[in-house]
Amino acid sequence: MATFHSSFSPARRAALLVLAFAPWSGMAHAQASYPDRPIKLIVPFAPSGSTDLAARLIAEFASRELGQPIVVENKAGAGGSLGMELVAKSRADGYTLGMATMSTHGSNAAAYGSRMKYDAVRDFAPISNVATVPSVFAVHANFPAKTMQEFIALARANPNKYTFGSPGTGSLGHANVEHFSSLAKIQLLHVPYKGAGMALNDAVAGQVDGITDNLPSALPHIKSGRLRALAVLSDSRSALLPDVPTYGELGFKEMGSGGWFGVVAPAGTPAPVVNRLNQAIHAAMKQPDFIKKMDDAGATLIPGTPAQFGVQIQQALERYARVAKVAKLSAE
Repeated sequence: MATFHSSFSPARRAALLVLAFAPWSGMAHAQASYPDRPIKLIVPFAPSGSTDLAARLIAEFASRELGQPIVVENKAGAGGSLGMELVAKSRADGYTLGMATMSTHGSNAAAYGSRMKYDAVRDFAPISNVATVPSVFAVHANFPAKTMQEFIALARANPNKYTFGSPGTGSLGHANVEHFSSLAKIQLLHVPYKGAGMALNDAVAGQVDGITDNLPSALPHIKSGRLRALAVLSDSRSALLPDVPTYGELGFKEMGSGGWFGVVAPAGTPAPVVNRLNQAIHAAMKQPDFIKKMDDAGATLIPGTPAQFGVQIQQALERYARVAKVAKLSAE
């Protein structure tokens, strides 16, 4: 605490004390009235992907709890790293948030290494994880393989002939296919995009042979017959695709399980603001419409505390550091 020279008059000392504590008083008032203006939620991928879908549900339902609009902004590039860099460098006041994924807070760190302009732990304040979703490996409807076993056989016979799209180098879609390729002893050509939506569109159009995408966004194309699902990355089969085996069933248990979506803020965001956001997101996740839309997309809600989300982020970083060594994943 500041000390004041004894020669100052009582009135002078009182005035100095007011000035000294004014910033703290203003900060406390700002936190108490939070939010008093719209909140920006940055999605680090292009529109129409699974991360975008989850973000727009959060924006719709959590804004009702907060009494202020949540505006979704898509900032795609570098497997989600560009958008997350913007979040990390934003003012820590609760008015700029980001959608964190296992790409932005897991595989990207392994792929980009020293080129990463943010630290997935140091530069963010976790708010809450939202959902875990299976991912699915699918090929275009005209692709000759009907099963994953047939796909592997074709790929082994034709190294680097077949292509796969991903949301970008270092993204979860990239990391998972490279990991699978190393385990299956096949070689595929990687085609990076600036977002999951663009990669998915080209897979549906047959511009790339295959794709790994989160189930919520890929499912309509699988149901319509434009894509053929060959494997699901999950602990168990999806009720939405009961005939599609998991990687574990196919003999690739090392692939693990699906990804997740969560919300983060810049590091230094005051704890009362983080807690207010956590409560609003959890309240939103209890709404029947929110639950139904996520359930229809094949997602499982996983609300948790900021500390629990922080642990999940650390686990993702450790997992993909190991995957990077196996799959030789690097964007350096």
